[in-house]
Amino acid sequence: MALPVSALLALVMLCSSVSCSLGCELLWSHGNPETDTLLKQMGRISIWSCLKDRTDFRFPETLVDGNQVEKTQAIDVMHKMLQQTFNLFSTSDAAAAWDKTLRKRFLAVLDLQLDGLEPCLSEEKKVGQSSLGSENSSLAVKSYFEGISLYLKEKKYSLCAWEVVRVEIRNRLVLVNKLIGKLRK
Repeated sequence: MALPVSALLALVMLCSSVSCSLGCELLWSHGNPETDTLLKQMGRISIWSCLKDRTDFRFPETLVDGNQVEKTQAIDVMHKMLQQTFNLFSTSDAAAAWDKTLRKRFLAVLDLQLDGLEPCLSEEKKVGQSSLGSENSSLAVKSYFEGISLYLKEKKYSLCAWEVVRVEIRNRLVLVNKLIGKLRK
């Protein structure tokens, strides 16, 4: 007898959690493809219809420069990016802009990934890696997301503004994943 879709989804979600993962090794080997997939699926309108709304959010590229970033800082950047993304998509304004089911799945995956990163952050800090770079990166990520929030407010949380933000965040998370891939080697 086949399991209902909801039961299968629950099993997938459970085994995506820390209890079924390999800890930090999972982060280094897989990154966060679920986040990328869900962000891709969330697109509701063509980005081409929103070209007039595009803007430069001034993502601090030094955060993903594999030559200058340590492992601890990369984990911290990933954590901050996921946390700020979670906060942004948890707002009532985001609820009005996105498909309810996809948004809930996206937030659930972000939450699981954040939980999975907690032991990695603790592990790296125990090793005694410098936290100055992490503090600077935290401020840079916070400033970046403040700019995104201001942009959404100025655009009155329009669908095009949210689409521009969705594409922006997706692209930046891909960069962070690439950085993690470089550091893994």
